[in-house]
Amino acid sequence: MPRANLTLSIPEGVWVGDVSRAHPDARFRILAALTGDDSGVALAEITAADLGAVLRDVDADAAVTELDVLRRQGTTVLIQFETTTPLLLLPVQDSGVPLEMPFTIENGEAEWEVVAPQRRLSELGTQLERFGIPFTVDRIRHRTEPKQLLTYSQLRLVRAAVEHGYYDTPRRCSLTELAGRVELAKSTCSETLHRAEEKIVKEFVEDLDELARPPAEHD
Repeated sequence: MPRANLTLSIPEGVWVGDVSRAHPDARFRILAALTGDDSGVALAEITAADLGAVLRDVDADAAVTELDVLRRQGTTVLIQFETTTPLLLLPVQDSGVPLEMPFTIENGEAEWEVVAPQRRLSELGTQLERFGIPFTVDRIRHRTEPKQLLTYSQLRLVRAAVEHGYYDTPRRCSLTELAGRVELAKSTCSETLHRAEEKIVKEFVEDLDELARPPAEHD
């Protein structure tokens, strides 16, 4: 299933973006959050050289209706807050994509990591655009558990091939040497490796086709 890393630029006028831009050294780490129809509640950890100034700006914003300091130590504070503008949570809620916690906000930008089917990721992009939240996709990859893709003997052989330099350029280990190291006949080693490579390559190409598929059109 695709795993994507996104960077969101929080629009002007959204309090958490404004406060973090006013204090570019501050780091907001959102530990937990939930949203309703017209408000959101979150647990956050803030790290900053001047915590007092950051907290005063948070508390002074009209969009923050409640602010409770739960723990403070050194340059880090744990807070719970309620806001009338949970803008970052709305696209997630409407797209059905679970947002992995924690995520960080610094200098007006939020770093997200999400795992979802391609169609859900496409819908998330649509919802972010709908709410006027610019974003970039920093990385997207498809993770498959090796044991689900390969048999035990194939997985063992592929690992050995990598460890001994069979796939290095130039190769540090020949097929004959690899077969000897794993105590297999050369023909068996060759056939097992070929079947494993076939599965890996086909899975990789299928992932490319899925990620290259254009997003579904929306009304």
